[in-house]
Amino acid sequence: MSEQTRERGQGPAADAERRVVVVGAGMAGVQTAVALREQGFTGPVTLVGAEPHQPYDRPPLSKAVLLGTAEGSAFDVDFEALGITLRLGCEALGVRPGAHVLDTSEGPVPYDSLVLATGAEPVRLPGAEGVPGVHLLRTLDDAERLRPVLARRHEVVVVGAGWIGAEFATAAREAGCAVTVVEAADRPLADALPAEVAAPMTDWYAEAGAELRTRARVERVEPGGPGEPARVVLDDGTRLPAGAVVVGIGARPATGWLAGSGIALGAHGEVLADDRLRTSAPDVHAVGDCASFPSARYGERLLVHHWDNALQGPRTVAADIVGAPAGEAPVAYDPVPYFWSEQFGRFVQYAGHHTAADTTLWRGDPASPAWTVCWLREGRLVALLAVGRPRDLAQGKRLIQAGTPMDPDLLADPAKPLKAATAASA
Repeated sequence: MSEQTRERGQGPAADAERRVVVVGAGMAGVQTAVALREQGFTGPVTLVGAEPHQPYDRPPLSKAVLLGTAEGSAFDVDFEALGITLRLGCEALGVRPGAHVLDTSEGPVPYDSLVLATGAEPVRLPGAEGVPGVHLLRTLDDAERLRPVLARRHEVVVVGAGWIGAEFATAAREAGCAVTVVEAADRPLADALPAEVAAPMTDWYAEAGAELRTRARVERVEPGGPGEPARVVLDDGTRLPAGAVVVGIGARPATGWLAGSGIALGAHGEVLADDRLRTSAPDVHAVGDCASFPSARYGERLLVHHWDNALQGPRTVAADIVGAPAGEAPVAYDPVPYFWSEQFGRFVQYAGHHTAADTTLWRGDPASPAWTVCWLREGRLVALLAVGRPRDLAQGKRLIQAGTPMDPDLLADPAKPLKAATAASA
C-alpha cells in the first residue's frame, strides 16, 4: 500500500472506493481474494484468470485427475457470495503502474491495489514444442490430455526426475504404463537435494517398475508415423519409443508479461517483493510462485515454488492492503517453507531451507520405509526431509520456527521424538 493509500484511511467507507484486482486464479490468487474478505475488506475485488475454467487446485492434477479418480479440482469457494468478480479466460498483458491500470486481452482494468499471483510456467524442452505426443503437466487441460494416454497404457518417457517427474511416473505406473525416466543429472532431485540424500530415492524407481536413466540428455524427439510411437533420441544415440513424452524439467516465474512495467524482477525472472510482499511499484503486491521475498530466518531471499507458500502468503498481502489495526505493527512474511510429494508409495515431506554449508544428520536407515534427514546450522534445526515420518515433520517445523537449539546425539536417535531432542533435554 502506498503512502497515498494509507492517508485515505481505513474502514468500510474507505474500502468502498478502493478496487483490488488480483491477477492469477490459482491458489495464491484465490486465497488472496478470500483473505481480503476474511479480514474485512468491503471494496470491489476482481480475480483475473487466463484459463477459462473455474479456479482450481493443482496438486490433484498429477494423480487423481490423471487417473480419473477425480473429474477436476475446483476450489470450494462461493465467489458470488463473497462478492468476488471472476474474469476468466482473460489474459494479463501488462501493467501501467503510473496509471494504475492492468492491460488484459479483454481491455484495460483499472485498480487501486493490484496483486500479482500469476504463478510459474513449466520450462519447455528445446526443440520439442509442437511435436505431437509431447506433453507438459501444469494445467487442467494438460491433465485432461494425458488421462487417455494413461488409460491406453502407452509406453511413456518422462523427461526430468524432479518432484513432478516422479509424481507423474508414479501415476503412470499405477495406470499400468511402461515408464522410462530420463534425467540429465547423475541422480533424481539433483537441484533440490544433496547426492547422499537423493541416493536412496534412486532405488524407488526400479522398485516401482520404472526405468531411470541418469546422465542422459535428450537430443531431440522424433514424431511417430501413423500407428507408430514417437522416439526420444538421447545424446548417446539411444532411441526410446514413446506413446507419450512428459516434460518435467522445472518451472520459472510467469512474469514475462511484466516487461516494460518497471516492476523490479530478480535473476530468475521473479518479482522482487519485500517482507510484506510489496513490489517496487506503488500499490502492487506479489505472492506465490511468481515472487521472492527476504527471509530474516535464513538471511537470504527465497523463491518458493510450492503450494503452502501460495496458501500462506495471501494473508500477509491482504493484511497489508487492509492495513494493521491502530497500535499494531505489521507482521513480516517469513514462513518456514513446506511441501510434500507422494511418489512410489511414499509420503515425502520437506520443511525449511538448507544450504550446502549446513550439517546433515540422519534419523533412521534410508533403506527402510521411514527415515528423516535433518540440517543444522549453529546447532539449530533449519530444515528436514521426512520420508514416512509425518510426526518428525510436524515437530521439526515447529522447532525450526522457534529456532530451538538441538542436541545432535538425541536428534540422531529415530526412537526419540524430535521435540525431545533439544539441547535443553540433554
